Amino acid sequence: MLPLPPPPPTPDLKKHIHNRISNSLIPWQRSFDFWLRTARIYAGYKVFQVRVSFVKDVHLQEAMWERQHQLAADNIYSLCSDLGGFFLKVAQIIGKPDLAPTAWVRRLVTLCDQAPATPFPTVRLVLENELGLGLDDVFDRFDPQPLGSASIAQVHRARLKGHNTDVVVKVQHPGIEKLMMTDIRNLQAFAYYMQKTDIKFDLYSITKEMEKQIGYEFDFTREADAMHRIRCFLYANNKKSPVLVPRVLKDIVTRRVLVMEYIDGVPILNLGEEIAKRGINPGGKIAAAAKQKILNSLTLAYGQMIFKSGFFHADPHPGNILICKGSEVALLDYGQVKDLPANLRFGYAELVLAMADNDPIGATKSFKDLGIKTLSKCDKNEDQEMLKLAQTMFDTGLPPGVTTLQPFSEGSSLEKFSVEGFPEELFSILRTVHLLRGLSVGLGLNYSCAKQWRPIAEETLHRAGRLKDFYLLLNCIEIFLNCGDSRYRPESSSSKTRILQEIIPQEIMNLGVEKDREHGIF
Repeated sequence: MLPLPPPPPTPDLKKHIHNRISNSLIPWQRSFDFWLRTARIYAGYKVFQVRVSFVKDVHLQEAMWERQHQLAADNIYSLCSDLGGFFLKVAQIIGKPDLAPTAWVRRLVTLCDQAPATPFPTVRLVLENELGLGLDDVFDRFDPQPLGSASIAQVHRARLKGHNTDVVVKVQHPGIEKLMMTDIRNLQAFAYYMQKTDIKFDLYSITKEMEKQIGYEFDFTREADAMHRIRCFLYANNKKSPVLVPRVLKDIVTRRVLVMEYIDGVPILNLGEEIAKRGINPGGKIAAAAKQKILNSLTLAYGQMIFKSGFFHADPHPGNILICKGSEVALLDYGQVKDLPANLRFGYAELVLAMADNDPIGATKSFKDLGIKTLSKCDKNEDQEMLKLAQTMFDTGLPPGVTTLQPFSEGSSLEKFSVEGFPEELFSILRTVHLLRGLSVGLGLNYSCAKQWRPIAEETLHRAGRLKDFYLLLNCIEIFLNCGDSRYRPESSSSKTRILQEIIPQEIMNLGVEKDREHGIF
């Protein structure tokens, strides 16, 4: 007797098998899509470079480049928008006026917080699985429409049972971790190719650090700890914290769900529109003062985090910044943070002093101390060009008359040096500085974060025993001026003398003042 054939699969089993096969193919489909689109954009530029080389008229060349950038911008936008995930982060990095062509920026800036939202029934399922309770058992009210959706998660406004203030609930997109790690490995391969052919910069090391940092973002318990640590540091080190940091509700945090206080504010991208709505001239003195205050607050917060703590928020893109009442700044999303090793913290502090002082010898030494390996193509003025390279990479200031600074453009300092080795640990500082520069350009302000950070960097080096000259301590009083003590408001040399008298013994003060008179400081 022949054996009976196996029973046909049930509809549920068929669906399960189909879903398993489809899910296993998604990374391959994404990889194919990425390489196809990237090859089209890259080849488009290569062919265009040949075409434009035959055109002699400079104005015609500029018009041709603008059309080419616009075509590429549309293709890059489609790639980032259609694939989502990690490529939304790529759009945040390259879509800045100081880094990319204007046509790219116009298209990519709109991708901030515009990732496709996870449907509410799925969000509800994730929440109930993570919290172990029904949604109605935890929340009195939960808005099914997200406040925003980004590459890894989306956020909803809600109110907890028994509370009278609102909270924000951050919920991770299901299955996003596997897709994003596939995306970043594809980008690593492309970065390795580009650094071997077109861009003489260690892009691969940067993408390796991105892989590590983004891997941390999938654990919301780690983000909650980071947010709490930075909040405590900033609130403890200032009479009033330069930025607002949401308070975490630590009892309602899991790997994929994070609950924090709700902060009311306007996204910084909408600041101009909000100013105009209130009847204020966006180009007037009041608007300029508000923008300067916003930038000062961010710069002070980052200076304190990087130099005094070493543990800092490493993702200040516009989607993570809210402007609140009185031009106060709220800094959101602590998924990307960096704990900078002490040797790099001190090394970057020394580089900041060199950049602030326009010291080419100091900049060259600092690059070596930080482990940044460069190969010079300069015929002359190598140290001066090294200073320009340092300021391009690690400062926000723009040279006089320059409105945008594109590091990889023709004639830039990166054309005169190959950066052959770049420590992965420094990527977070590099990215933070470039995001701050993008914000300053977007606000229409030109400022040097190195000059703003100089007093904090000097204090850090002095406390570490790496800054021994007495007269350099004078600049450290700027720390007091930023801490809200009205006694230290006057910025005069007599004020500086009084502050020094209060913080160091009189005998040493007398010796120091005599020495510093020789330098013409008093």
